[in-house]
Amino acid sequence: MAVGETRFPAMPAIEGLRLGTAMAGIKKPGRRDLVVIEIAEGARVAGSFTLNAFCAAPVTVAKEHLATCQARGEGARLLVINTGNANAGTGQAGLRDARATCAELAGLAGVSADRVLPFSTGVIGEPLPMERLLGGLAPALGALGADSEAWQQAGEGILTTDTRPKGASVTLELGGGRVIINGISKGSGMIKPNMATMLAFVATDATIEQALLDSLLRETVDRSFNCITVDGDTSTNDACMLIATGRGATVASDEEIALFRNGLQRVMTELAQAIIRDGEGATKFVTLEVTEAASREEALEVAFTVAHSPLVKTALFASDANWGRILAAVGRAPVRDFDVERVTIDLGDVRLVENGGRAPGYTEEQGSRVMREAEIVIRIALGRGEESATVWTSDLSHDYVSINADYRS
Repeated sequence: MAVGETRFPAMPAIEGLRLGTAMAGIKKPGRRDLVVIEIAEGARVAGSFTLNAFCAAPVTVAKEHLATCQARGEGARLLVINTGNANAGTGQAGLRDARATCAELAGLAGVSADRVLPFSTGVIGEPLPMERLLGGLAPALGALGADSEAWQQAGEGILTTDTRPKGASVTLELGGGRVIINGISKGSGMIKPNMATMLAFVATDATIEQALLDSLLRETVDRSFNCITVDGDTSTNDACMLIATGRGATVASDEEIALFRNGLQRVMTELAQAIIRDGEGATKFVTLEVTEAASREEALEVAFTVAHSPLVKTALFASDANWGRILAAVGRAPVRDFDVERVTIDLGDVRLVENGGRAPGYTEEQGSRVMREAEIVIRIALGRGEESATVWTSDLSHDYVSINADYRS
């Protein structure tokens, strides 16, 4: 039940990068569930990963291999992503399976195993069906392509409970020439990234130094994937990878960096918002804007406290203008020395709260009108400073419960 239908965009080819998919039958037959991304020699790769203490085996191996590559001044050459099984909570056996996957793909492609980065998504705690997974690697390599269809098929090949593939693309004109940024993401439930079940793979043909690539990834992830939540659950498998193949214009001057950062932020934000629009059982796309905070961290605390409130989320699903639930959530956010007299809360174009209570002009009819909309903006001004933050979330519906109750069946 996706909010705001969007089509997968046309994706121009990025020189130095190809994608291939296979139907390995990892969980279900007849669907794309294995993706290989081939990266040309000389490319640079940056990664942002889950902070969940029970991080999945592929996350551990991907981080190790990425660090090894960077220590040698090299980039990863292959990414391999399977859906249907998270390979998380699987102990040493899971690590062996992740490393065996890298070794098998490396042998087929003629590269060293530590230049392969593995990623998985799906059910936690189950062993990988290695025979089927390894059997799909050669077909995925054989299907490598660079065109828009290859990107879309890769977008389909990383999905779990998602209802549609998610992609974004921008083309930038820099002083030295044209630069392309493409990206795909997956995620629908178990969404409250803390990185950096959510995966994103973004690539550009730009030429960028490694330190700048790492910095740009951190900046743009913090204002995109780290600003979304469906259910407050941080996955064991979250990862966001940024690849710069170095086949296009150089990004180095302040002006070029600013232009590229803006384009990358557009792609990251579009991919992040697509996850919320496709949230499990979602019927509402909700933007929480917190302003006049003493710090950005404080603004985020307030926004996430409201976004994670089951009472607020169920009221949104019911289109019930029970604004007291929003007020209560704001009031219990971990903010010191809160002066409620200075807080204002707006629901769309309707003022709900001011001077410590209900706004004098508020009517139930006004609130209900906004709550019936599919896209809702809640604005909270704290009256404490000049910092702000925006978080995107969804409602909590009967379908969310059904999807997760039936997830393993």
